[in-house]
Amino acid sequence: MVGQWRTRSGRSHTKVRPAPEEEYPLTAPFHLEKLLFTPATPADQAATVVFAFPNEYTIGITSLGYQVIWAMLAQRSDLAVSRLFTDGHEPLPTQIELLGFSMSWELDYANILTQLESLDVPILAGDRGNEHPLVFGGGPVLTANPEPFAAFFDVLLLGDGEVVLDAFIDAYQTVRDCDRPTQLRRLAQVPGVYIPALYEPIYDSPTGAIAAIQPIDADIPAVVEKQTYRGNTLSTSSVVTEQAAWENIYMVEVVRSCPEMCRFCLASYLTLPFRTAPVAGGLIPAVEKGMAVTDRLGLLGASVTQHPEFDDLLDYLNQPQFDDMRLSIASVRTNTVNQKLTKTLTRHGTKSITIAIESGSERVRQIVNKKLATDDIVAAAVNAKAGGLSALKLYGMAGIPGELPEDLETTADLMLQLKKAAPGLRLTLGCSTFVPKAHTPFQWYGVNPQADKRLKRLQKRLRPNGIDFRPESYNWSIIQALISRGDRRLTPLLLQAREFGDSLGSYKRAFKALKGELPPLDFYVHAHWERDQPLPWDHLQGLLPKATLLKHLDSATSHFAPDTPTPVLAASQS
Repeated sequence: MVGQWRTRSGRSHTKVRPAPEEEYPLTAPFHLEKLLFTPATPADQAATVVFAFPNEYTIGITSLGYQVIWAMLAQRSDLAVSRLFTDGHEPLPTQIELLGFSMSWELDYANILTQLESLDVPILAGDRGNEHPLVFGGGPVLTANPEPFAAFFDVLLLGDGEVVLDAFIDAYQTVRDCDRPTQLRRLAQVPGVYIPALYEPIYDSPTGAIAAIQPIDADIPAVVEKQTYRGNTLSTSSVVTEQAAWENIYMVEVVRSCPEMCRFCLASYLTLPFRTAPVAGGLIPAVEKGMAVTDRLGLLGASVTQHPEFDDLLDYLNQPQFDDMRLSIASVRTNTVNQKLTKTLTRHGTKSITIAIESGSERVRQIVNKKLATDDIVAAAVNAKAGGLSALKLYGMAGIPGELPEDLETTADLMLQLKKAAPGLRLTLGCSTFVPKAHTPFQWYGVNPQADKRLKRLQKRLRPNGIDFRPESYNWSIIQALISRGDRRLTPLLLQAREFGDSLGSYKRAFKALKGELPPLDFYVHAHWERDQPLPWDHLQGLLPKATLLKHLDSATSHFAPDTPTPVLAASQS
């Protein structure tokens, strides 16, 4: 909903499964927090809200999105807000009216279900009555494709919190005393508010493709549009604490979205258009506010160094009053890694930077729209070493649509070239498997089943040559793809997998148990879908329509080698 640290496939899968009757202990260290806003005093009869993060406190409190939405809620006098994490909570009201979740990682769904159980709230929205809270959710996962989780939520907020959150709360206050069906029908009229129960999926067959998702009657909007904040006053931390995953960090969102628009990148396509905060009137006052309570600054955004005034920001941060400040940057555009940047980072305690190259093959980089020459990557390594950095981490990907086995060999060759160009610089290649994401041009492509073999080939070539190779789990990428491309038929599968232990094997067991009731795993994960096939999220409109995404896809496939398969459903699935 707002800025996040850029990650390739999320974080570790933390599972918390206390017995349903066991209450969460009051262990989260809220007393160590330094608030950078003033919470409102709740008015008489204020609506009670519990705002939850489906993971541990140290992870949740490091999420800028969670921080900002919590502060927005807490600054409303018509709400009384408590926070809930998997390992602690603030004092909770006896009767909860609204229960919200910020979800930024697909596999946290199991923790959401556990938190619902801990509060004696039915897991399925259809089982809730007037005595239960309205359960709402937001965040990048739910904005992209909420369908696998639709049965767990009464309300889903699609888009930027700056736009949709207050509109949702204002509308709720007008129907607060009404019954649940009346509340949901009223809320469905708010732009960006999606009420899953008011939409009905239609399938070609129990194991076939989706045919459509339609509103249950003409009073419900046929399409729910993601809401986009178009201003340039971006997000900053609302709290600083030593218990955050990044200790005492104060975060400033420098840019939102990314001008590069890599074809696979949810962070680019879901958050368009590219927006930048002004340096003089925005970023400098924000930095001064944060540095009054801490000495650690984090600059956030999908492409921070592409801010048009980024050099001016570096000049400001290099002033003597910031000599003791520790500086971290979430993402660095490879061709902006110059010695001014690296010397600034070294001066402020950073020993390494991370760049995303996706592939050593220039052809593959053209496929994904990564406007980057190999010389730019080499120059980044040379400048990193010359600027005093000791390490450089690169992000790559295996199984990109149109990729050939020799492209992975080129990636290995590039890493060895960097070792020679910048001797002594510690090199790490983190490599993920391509996972299709909704609302991106590659949403029609499945996961390449050869990706695992290609990751192992990279490992064989790089580790003996002194390069730290860190592949992300191919098998968990399969589960992530299943969820990111799924529809509502996955709900019983997710519940079954959780009962089987929420492990990799539990998903295979669940598919076996539900055989004949939903499509096979390959349909969701590996199949290339037809271009005119209805998608599970077609009734949820992002900024770019499907026709535009297809034009971007055509641009990508123009760089494919001859005879490379393009999105058309495999014959075995048609």
